[in-house]
Amino acid sequence: MRIPSHIGVIPDGNRRWAKDKGFNKEDGYQYGLKPGLELLKKARDYGVKEITYYGFTVDNCKRPSIQQNAFKKACIDAVDLISSEGTSLLVIGNTESGNFPKELLDYTKRKDINGGGIKVNFLVNYGWEWDIGNIANCSSLKKSIYDRINSKDISRIDLIVRWGNMRRLSGFLPVQSVYADFYVVEEMWPDFSGVHLEEAFNWYNRQDVTLGG
Repeated sequence: MRIPSHIGVIPDGNRRWAKDKGFNKEDGYQYGLKPGLELLKKARDYGVKEITYYGFTVDNCKRPSIQQNAFKKACIDAVDLISSEGTSLLVIGNTESGNFPKELLDYTKRKDINGGGIKVNFLVNYGWEWDIGNIANCSSLKKSIYDRINSKDISRIDLIVRWGNMRRLSGFLPVQSVYADFYVVEEMWPDFSGVHLEEAFNWYNRQDVTLGG
């Protein structure tokens, strides 16, 4: 089977899942932590080299403060969980905004955890306009005088998998996603199963990947 080298993960449906279960919407984010770690382990077993998780966007910060606090905490907790594994970890997002969790600042430069391993990128307080603007500026000015955080060191994505039955990128790494195949899982993210990943990879294996050629 042809396995994607780099997968993007959009873990959508946390609030809808919580509502369906009779919980408060903000409760859903904590139930998405265990699936994130399970996916990492399964993807690594398949031979995936790099994973990018979509944490939250600058637009998500328009939600009620109780939900903002919940998804920020979930991102911090997710990075703590990932740090228990052997990974090469990088957090990307607008650190100049007060919405970026200060607990994650140490990870805004790639760091090998427990000896390193699979590359893991985590998008936190991410905005596509912010990212593209910084990439453009960094390419036109010397790095010594313009050293902003951006996604320029993240590789091209082969496959994006989105849970929650929505069919949109929602601003997810537009530069790296230009040739990505896009697979949708109907189930909400907290209901993640390894079967979802297996089915996504089987689907990807049947695609004709030409990269425009």
